[in-house]
Amino acid sequence: MKEQFWKNILAVRETSPLVHSITNFVVMNNTANALLAAGASPIMAHAHGEMRDMVSIVGAVVINIGTLDEYFVKSMYLAVKQAHALNKPWVLDPVGAGATPYRDETLQALLLLRPTVIRGNASEIIALAKHNHNKTKGVDSTHRSDEALDAAAFLHSKFGSVVCISGATDIITTPTQTIKLSNGSPLMAKVTGLGCSATALIGAFLAVNPDQALEATASAMALLGVAGELAALESKGPGSLQVNILDKLHTLTAAEFSSHVKVSA
Repeated sequence: MKEQFWKNILAVRETSPLVHSITNFVVMNNTANALLAAGASPIMAHAHGEMRDMVSIVGAVVINIGTLDEYFVKSMYLAVKQAHALNKPWVLDPVGAGATPYRDETLQALLLLRPTVIRGNASEIIALAKHNHNKTKGVDSTHRSDEALDAAAFLHSKFGSVVCISGATDIITTPTQTIKLSNGSPLMAKVTGLGCSATALIGAFLAVNPDQALEATASAMALLGVAGELAALESKGPGSLQVNILDKLHTLTAAEFSSHVKVSA
């Protein structure tokens, strides 16, 4: 499995897939830089008039609802409808699911277009599946990853999506296969947008391996987890960590990846 993950990492570096991200205002720069560091090419367009044409030329679409407004919501619908029509992979990041009715209504409409992958923390995945009525704590998770497995199974059964539950252990799951990754560093929680960067990286890996969504998702999460873990070793705090993660995404070697990735299936 490690070897296949590394092949996917090299495929992203070698083919530089175009990834269209409609993401939140807080993380646009972080997301674009993470994609570039990993070898992909980011597009951050949101104008309604170019959504169909833009989606036609990219390898994958990433939708992140972190800072919703009516204009961006329409952009998301237009992009996802075109991706669905063209059978292109798309990733949904349900940031803050359960926090407000407007956020939940937007997510339910997007889910009807069957995301290839859903990536969120455990609380977001649980809220998205409506397994309980608790409000989420902003974009932070109040649940462990394994507590969201039933919710993930429900989402897959209803929408066919691979579900990635982020946490101290990342869990990527379908009813027939589950992959667990245990890399990263607690310091990563002090840098805004790393979860959003993970979602964008999943888009890049889907673009080069669209027929293996679970494997592509796990490859992306493994890359960021190992990069974050190694970067933390040479960082004094969250500021230097952010820079060091970008460097490590760009320079990570096969030997570093193989010796550090912690994966079970």
